[in-house]
Amino acid sequence: MHTSTDLPLRDLPLAARAGGLVGSVIDSSTSLLHQQSHDIVRFAMGSPAAEAIPADILSAIGADALGPDAPDAFDYGATEGDPPLRAALLETLAGTSDETTADRLTITAGGMQGLDLVCKLFVDPGDLVVVESPTYTNGSATALSYGAELLEVPVDDDGMVVEQLPGLVERAGRTPKAIYAIPTFQNPSGATLSLPRRHALLELTRRWGCVLIDDDPYGLLRFEGDHLPTLRELGGGDPLVFSVRTFSKILAPGLRVGWVDTTPELRQLLINAKQAMDTCTNLPAQRLVTGFLTGGHLQEHVATQRREYRRRKQAMQQALDEHFGDIARWTDPEGGFFLWVTLTNGVDTQDLFEVALAEGVAFIPGPAFSPAGRFHDALRLCFASTAPERTLEGIIRLRRAIDRMPGQHAGARG
Repeated sequence: MHTSTDLPLRDLPLAARAGGLVGSVIDSSTSLLHQQSHDIVRFAMGSPAAEAIPADILSAIGADALGPDAPDAFDYGATEGDPPLRAALLETLAGTSDETTADRLTITAGGMQGLDLVCKLFVDPGDLVVVESPTYTNGSATALSYGAELLEVPVDDDGMVVEQLPGLVERAGRTPKAIYAIPTFQNPSGATLSLPRRHALLELTRRWGCVLIDDDPYGLLRFEGDHLPTLRELGGGDPLVFSVRTFSKILAPGLRVGWVDTTPELRQLLINAKQAMDTCTNLPAQRLVTGFLTGGHLQEHVATQRREYRRRKQAMQQALDEHFGDIARWTDPEGGFFLWVTLTNGVDTQDLFEVALAEGVAFIPGPAFSPAGRFHDALRLCFASTAPERTLEGIIRLRRAIDRMPGQHAGARG
């Protein structure tokens, strides 16, 4: 006889959409790493280094903005965002490629809530959604959770290969409802969508009347190369462009504060959808971000991070040159957090993961970035969260793990 505590999952009255909840290998790595007792160099999660988070400044802001004289900071807030944060953000964005207006701005609980909102508003079961391949599969998983069918489009050094998109769509037999793109310092490849491809992608969006989900969490973290206008700017207020932004990569991921920029006609629908989720974004966190912006800290903070991330990228590439030059190739991003490493020696990176973890280094295997499970020969390394000397040790450990794999010869360098 079954009790209420041992009812099999198959016997529960689950919604049909539950089958589309695929979870995240990326996020699960955080829990996995917390379970380890030995020293691990952590190239897995795409987050700023602990020392990159301005905890001292945020703590000082909190002492005032969240102190006993500010009890309202712990109340409910406006669904569209706390007015002081909205005003500070609009001022911060003025003159940038993401400059916007108050009627287009909605504060969210991080970038992921922005992705959930756009899928909730636009994706019906069975709709075709285009995603990059590889891609940030937390984003594609959000589309899947609303019943989407995914169409993967290759990525090269210039981002999504937009030239292939019409042919892929024609073979799919229907036009997409949405296109999900990470145009700048893409996760996981680090690639940036070229200007001609940005224009071409917008043209296809308009031809098909689909929504372009412009997910750009890394745009402010350019440390090399020339600035490119965002899809938000190139779209010129096009109602088909739904832009998602976050403070997670440039300030602190634990704050869970971001924003979306959309056509004003969507404003009330966004509010309605968000009220069915969480009523409002965490108000104390919004107050911390407000103080950081109004205190004039962002510009210097981001400038410091750009310099440091450039140094860390170069350190990782140098270590790869020394220890992986005979068995791999990797990308050369001009900003952001990631290198995408492709092995040329036949090692399956999913099989490699546990061996590498035992050696004391963590990464995310390539199949985690493809809904279809592609890229068994690839892996993502986050260079942003690790200091150069620690990065070298991690790369040495990773090579040692590869040399332990079947068919490999320890110490062989070709």
